Amino acid sequence: MHGFANPARFLRIARWLMPLCMVLGLVVAALALGWGVFFAPAERLQGETVRIVYLHVPSAWLGMAGWMGIAAASFTELVWRHPLAAIAARACAVPGTVFTAVCLLTGSLWGRPAWGTWWVWDGRLTSMLVLLFLYFGWMALSQASESADGSENRAPAIFGLVGAVNVPIIHYSVIWWNSQHQAPSITMGKSAMSGDFLVPLLAAMLGFTLIFVGCVLARMRAILANQQAEARLRRKAFSEVEF
Repeated sequence: MHGFANPARFLRIARWLMPLCMVLGLVVAALALGWGVFFAPAERLQGETVRIVYLHVPSAWLGMAGWMGIAAASFTELVWRHPLAAIAARACAVPGTVFTAVCLLTGSLWGRPAWGTWWVWDGRLTSMLVLLFLYFGWMALSQASESADGSENRAPAIFGLVGAVNVPIIHYSVIWWNSQHQAPSITMGKSAMSGDFLVPLLAAMLGFTLIFVGCVLARMRAILANQQAEARLRRKAFSEVEF
């Protein structure tokens, strides 16, 4: 793991990996959405509204995965002081927030014809809304805790670990409580969905996951470039003062 601690080595890998993930992700996601929207059959009970699943489920998965990325990076920062850990956490925050918001929006659009209302305060929806607020809180804390020299204190990392408690709550909420949200259709090793729906859904999840990884790598590169530029400016200002 520490082999990637060198920013220069990371940038060499990210330089080709980021566009590869973005291009493959966009192609796979576009094909999956096209397949799901135009060629997959309508569902027996939900009809055409089921097509939202090809955007809603990947968004839900990546909203939770984004916070788990923050939690993993926070743990790495606290335990091993990995120099890229805090940067990785910051890079996961924005795409994770976007996918969480898309999940809530598409869920509301799906819930209106399915449940007759835009929103219900059940366990799954409420815990997903809490996740969105956690993202906002983490980004505000990360921005506020950034010191003048670009380093960051431990508060965001601790917050990232504590907030991870909400992820299993989101996952198991439909099992633990009497939820209006349907139970998971895909579990470890089995699926209640037919292949007509499952194949394009898995393809959409793969495509959007690649896009997510590409966004995280792009943001890490941007954050590193900004830090390097600020470091050069500080060195230049210090040398001018000495002169």
